Amino acid sequence: MEEQRPAWHWWRHGPPWWSAPDAAEPHRPRWPWRSTVLFTAFVLIGSHFAAQGEHHRVPLDGYARVLLVVACVTLLWRNRYPVAVAFGTATVTLGYLAAGYPYGPVFLTVAVSCHSAVVAGHRRAAWASVALLWAGHALVALWLYRWLPPSGDNSGGLTQEIVIATWLLAVVALSELARVRREQWARERADRAQAARRRADEERLRIARELHDVLAHSISVINVQAGMGLALLDSDPEQARAALATIKAASKEALGEVRQVLDTLRASGDAPRAPAPGLDRLPELVEQAAAAGLAVDIEGPLPRLPPGADLAAFRIVQEALTNVVRHSGSRHARVRFADDGDALRLRIDDDGPATGADAGGSGNGLAGMRERAAALGGTIEAGPRPDGGFRVLAVLPSQPREDQ
Repeated sequence: MEEQRPAWHWWRHGPPWWSAPDAAEPHRPRWPWRSTVLFTAFVLIGSHFAAQGEHHRVPLDGYARVLLVVACVTLLWRNRYPVAVAFGTATVTLGYLAAGYPYGPVFLTVAVSCHSAVVAGHRRAAWASVALLWAGHALVALWLYRWLPPSGDNSGGLTQEIVIATWLLAVVALSELARVRREQWARERADRAQAARRRADEERLRIARELHDVLAHSISVINVQAGMGLALLDSDPEQARAALATIKAASKEALGEVRQVLDTLRASGDAPRAPAPGLDRLPELVEQAAAAGLAVDIEGPLPRLPPGADLAAFRIVQEALTNVVRHSGSRHARVRFADDGDALRLRIDDDGPATGADAGGSGNGLAGMRERAAALGGTIEAGPRPDGGFRVLAVLPSQPREDQ
């Protein structure tokens, strides 16, 4: 079922059919055929009925209808040339009134053209066109009426001019209000689009981190075991067979975790069907590291963490051990947990020495760990130890943040 929105929703957020022009593409105004036809019909029919109640004015004739049609048809260009249309309708309307024809819906053309000019950003032009119409009408009604039709016409009086000025000011004020609301709608839609792009970027970074952590660890184990299997293939077939078995298990687990990440993309907002990995899978991680020739000692009890922190802690340990396997000459690592109730201090040490210039891991791995910690309000410190080893120290909050 569609969401029922209150009537004021359009006033606050704009009608659903209106959208702000895309800055990346040139915005070409459309021809307002339908509205122009409706305005023309309304002005012609309305002027016909208005003339029946104004017998002291000049009756409508062919010339009057031509002026009405010209004023209405000019509105067809109001989106492309708003300034010219604003002055054009004001001039035609002033000529219509100066000829002594009845008052009536002809003022609608001025209101529409003024609104289009104001919304398009030509505020001074809109005000000037309205001022031109009022000044011309005042000149005709207070002075030139003696020489203009209808014959025997009297002065319009100051009250009439005040009424007309008030009506014109109301038209301009409503146009200004429409312009402000339109700009507000454009800002709100741009903000929502930017927020959507930011969420999409964050989701892409999260998926990239997950895939990097899964694949980097598993492929590192596969690489080590493949090298060992090739070296022992002739001298020790049993050890080579064990290395192949480890490669099979690591690749199967990597495929399973990659499939889980991809399932979250296909699920379209549904919850993942498999739980995210956490510190409860640390024994499996230790076994995989042992299969790659790295002995891992766990110090301290495993803490109970909220799901987000639990996943981050597991991935940080996984990435740190992967870096030890790939970039350290040490075959021994220590993982220490210390939880004081508010924060978890997670430390991973190896004894070195580094086997390459990128000791401690490539930039992507450390950057991923820092992003995970920062997303939870924690920190990551990574660097060489004075004794030649390498240390990764993560501080993660033990309690979920209220603003997440």
